[in-house]
Amino acid sequence: MKYSVILLLLVSLFSQARDGLAPTEEQIVRAVDANQQQALLMLERVVNINSGTMNFPGVRQVGDVFSAELDALGFRTAWVDGEAFNRAGHLVASSGNRGRRLLLIGHLDTVFEPDSKFQHYEVVDERYALGPGITDMKGGDVVMIHALRALKEAGVLGEMQIKIVMTGDEESRGRPHSIANKALIDAAAWADYAIGFEDGDGDPTTAVVSRRGSSGWQLRVSGKPAHSSQIFQESMGYGAVFEAARILDQFRIALSDVPNLTFNPALIIGGTDVEHDVDGSRGSAFGKKNVIAQTVTVSGDIRALSPQQLEMAQLKMQQIVSKNLAHTSAQLTFDIGYPPMAPSPGNEKILQLYNQVSEDLGYGAVAAVDPRRAGAADISFAAGFVDMAIDGLGLMGKGGHTVNEVADLHTLPQQTKRAALLFYRLNSFAATGVIND
Repeated sequence: MKYSVILLLLVSLFSQARDGLAPTEEQIVRAVDANQQQALLMLERVVNINSGTMNFPGVRQVGDVFSAELDALGFRTAWVDGEAFNRAGHLVASSGNRGRRLLLIGHLDTVFEPDSKFQHYEVVDERYALGPGITDMKGGDVVMIHALRALKEAGVLGEMQIKIVMTGDEESRGRPHSIANKALIDAAAWADYAIGFEDGDGDPTTAVVSRRGSSGWQLRVSGKPAHSSQIFQESMGYGAVFEAARILDQFRIALSDVPNLTFNPALIIGGTDVEHDVDGSRGSAFGKKNVIAQTVTVSGDIRALSPQQLEMAQLKMQQIVSKNLAHTSAQLTFDIGYPPMAPSPGNEKILQLYNQVSEDLGYGAVAAVDPRRAGAADISFAAGFVDMAIDGLGLMGKGGHTVNEVADLHTLPQQTKRAALLFYRLNSFAATGVIND
């Protein structure tokens, strides 16, 4: 069936709800409203638990809170221990054995470790509340569970087949990645759809259907040490600093205008002797001003919108690195990081479904976030395995990763209703064969 015909059939199906939600959908909406206070109390409780990535007991404690909530909804829950990848672990839950397969993604950790001054939930006024991880992303986890509770009370949760993965290392990935990511990737390989509950760009009029990947790179440059008075001589060459400067500037010239591609040299150390602590993102150097620099190291990140774009950029960077100035050499290596969540027709389709849900609820249109405004996230590991993927469905606010992280509590029922009806319609309309033809 051609894509345009599919869209026409979807419009026809959705038009039935535009003059008012279907009776079951009205039940779901009422259940969200009835449980609003319970959701707010859950949010306050988990925000008040420190779960910085390296605070393993705190991450596990937040997981225990959500596990109990999911157990009460009839989910089968399990904790994936993180010892093998030096993190606390992940919460995994599943429910149902019929219907389309939905993967719901959240995370338990925050960037605020126990030594942070930012530790507690604080009500700002009747609309806003502050707290570590309140939007990134404990609020999103609460939206997810709040939506599932509404579906349970409306009597339709049992018609769905759902897996949940809440990771404990989203803010700082465990290593090796093959072990740290296994629970998420296994769930993605099982699923038809992946839905993430990050806060996107904090704007309830947007959702995320493409994210740039994020990985690291390291450049090590060597030159011939000698007295500085001999630099540029045929026998001595240009030294490591000039070669590093050439390489970095050629990166800028060749790639800075590529849409949605960025690369940032974040740390540079150069001189006669250099010590670079890659894991600690720090280093030191010794070099006298009258000696040609022998070594430069540079580390940074690279973000691309698709695997093809990333491959193109890496190839171009390697070509630049290989054309060395006299008596210098250079080596460029790349780390494996978050893959891109590339745009796709399926992702666009689920955005249209989500947009229709929002309009039927009276919340207005939802558009795609500019990928430059959406960082890497867990869903990036899942998106390549599923027919459709969408993220940014969590609690909205601003100031993420700062001590000014604030949530707009008015978006909690809104986001919950949108999510619950999206789950319901994905499952209901898939039964007609329209969505997946």
